[in-house]
Amino acid sequence: MDIHAAAERLAPYGKTTPLVRALLLSRQLGCDLWVKNETVSPIASFKWRGALNDLLRDPGGNVVISSTGNHGQGVAWAARVTGCVAHVFLPNGANPTKRAKIELLGATIHDAGHDLDEAKALAIDFARAEGLRFIDDGDSEGVIEGAGTAGLEIARELERIDVVFVPMGSGSLAAGVATVIKERHPNARVIAVQAQGSPAMVESFHARRAIERPIHTIADGLVCRVPAQLALDALLQSVDDAVVVPDEALLAAARAMILGAHILVEPSGAAGLAAAMRADVQGKVVVVIATGANITPELFERLHG
Repeated sequence: MDIHAAAERLAPYGKTTPLVRALLLSRQLGCDLWVKNETVSPIASFKWRGALNDLLRDPGGNVVISSTGNHGQGVAWAARVTGCVAHVFLPNGANPTKRAKIELLGATIHDAGHDLDEAKALAIDFARAEGLRFIDDGDSEGVIEGAGTAGLEIARELERIDVVFVPMGSGSLAAGVATVIKERHPNARVIAVQAQGSPAMVESFHARRAIERPIHTIADGLVCRVPAQLALDALLQSVDDAVVVPDEALLAAARAMILGAHILVEPSGAAGLAAAMRADVQGKVVVVIATGANITPELFERLHG
């Protein structure tokens, strides 16, 4: 896995995203808190990184993926950039904001399955039948490498890092970020954060083996019923801890991100801050990654609660 090579591939297509000290949140939590703002991208999430790196790394031919939305946007955007067609399998009832953007980016959408993993199984069958390449968000080295470039930017910009909190669905971002943060900041702790209503990756991390768990959470960007082995192996190698946070904490953190850092995020994108707000971070240099801003109108209204 070569995250540095991925950064070189991606450099012509996207600028370094902002890493900003959040003064109000730093005061509130008694730490030096920095927000890596991955919402500043054409798809308002970090997912373009892994998708584009994978397509540049293995060019040629149309591709098939499954997604709850943000990975789908990333691959749809990357497919447009590289001139191929993306087939995106979305579970029924997927986030309508993300679905609309995938359609606008020109991907072929397949509404299939009751959750992400059922959509994934159907997507794999379709890819085999059509002779197309399937890109797995958590089982693609190219996706993990590309996602890790966000961590490389953090590692290069800060002289000291004590802890990084990374939202986790399939685990590609946490795995990639931890791998590269440890290269330059070996004493930094990297903590992956998943929704309490979708704890499969966290429980698998602690058990050191894949464990399937049901999903019931508002955070569609943090869901995973069946862990991906490649991402899990990378997590076990580089991540220091994995925790879950309840939906109420995600909503509170999304409100805090708006008021304290002036950044709009969906609940999934606030998971890092949610974990930081529940941890002892006094006196530490803390980084949270704001992973996405593709919030639905209904969830946006709940932020006022």
